Amino acid sequence: MKKILSVFGVCGALFCAGCDAGDMTAQQGDTVIINFAGYLDGVQFPGGTAESYPLVLGSGAFVPGFEDQLVGAKKGEERDVNITFPTQYVPDLAGKDVVFKVKVLDIKKK
Repeated sequence: MKKILSVFGVCGALFCAGCDAGDMTAQQGDTVIINFAGYLDGVQFPGGTAESYPLVLGSGAFVPGFEDQLVGAKKGEERDVNITFPTQYVPDLAGKDVVFKVKVLDIKKK
């Protein structure tokens, strides 16, 4: 009887672990693997794209505001990240409002 209960316990734990994985959301300190493309006035701009990019949320590696908008995202989710580039940036983008189309491919918990 103890063996049967142990088997049910292990199966139940595995089942529950699988259920939570789909609800996992990105938090500060987590690494999100993302595809992204940046658009200015609806036109994709050069140098603003990447695939399978590992980004640690809260690292400050990207323009201010970008990482914060990915907190709470789920694996497979697509989001529009709206930012304004700093005035001290590449001349063609300095001070401009842009939209990044972002897809979260995976989330690695901290």
